[in-house]
Amino acid sequence: MRTLGMIGGTSWHSTIDYYRYLNQLVEERLGSPPVNLPLLMYSLSIDLMRRNDWDEINQAYLKIALTLQQAGAEAILICANTPHKVCPFVEPKLDIPILHIGDATAEAAQSLGLTNLALLGTKPVMEEDFIKDRLKHKYQIQTQVAAPETRAKMHKAIAEELIRGIFDPATKDFFLTEMTNMKAQGIDGVILGCTELPMLIKRDDFDLPLLDTTYLHAKKAVDFILS
Repeated sequence: MRTLGMIGGTSWHSTIDYYRYLNQLVEERLGSPPVNLPLLMYSLSIDLMRRNDWDEINQAYLKIALTLQQAGAEAILICANTPHKVCPFVEPKLDIPILHIGDATAEAAQSLGLTNLALLGTKPVMEEDFIKDRLKHKYQIQTQVAAPETRAKMHKAIAEELIRGIFDPATKDFFLTEMTNMKAQGIDGVILGCTELPMLIKRDDFDLPLLDTTYLHAKKAVDFILS
């Protein structure tokens, strides 16, 4: 098995899910007794993201990725959606690939025949192009986002509740209401584009396909580990 380098901690709640999925999926694929994967993990402080200094964030992720590469990682897994904004800066400076969460999401969407997806997540994920353009230009998948005031409420809920492990039923209702509004506008599925959102919203909560980016990203990583 290949060795994976994980960059987690934003938040630790979803990093735990990554670790669990990786091990469970390998065991399912191999049909073997429980195994501990050859993983290297660096868990960084969420304070880095809260400062919102992308020069600092780029440099931090580059340093961590190089450290993991030097330690023997054969690919990098960034265990959150928003930090994938660093990929154009970091990946060209590595000798190993970054397994992109956008690719994992788009490949799953294509397998389901989905082409017009609601994108939920932090403000950078919803408002900037590092996820949306990858899906559009590489996979011909269109993404729709909520109105500005709703995006601000979503971001606040993620930053102040979900990454702290707070999953309030009222917050769940807020997201589901917006998903219903977007369904009326013609979407054919929903990207849960924050790795904490699948902890809040489950597949049975909505009547369109939900793309759980945590699970799909881990699944793509397992494809690499076992290749």
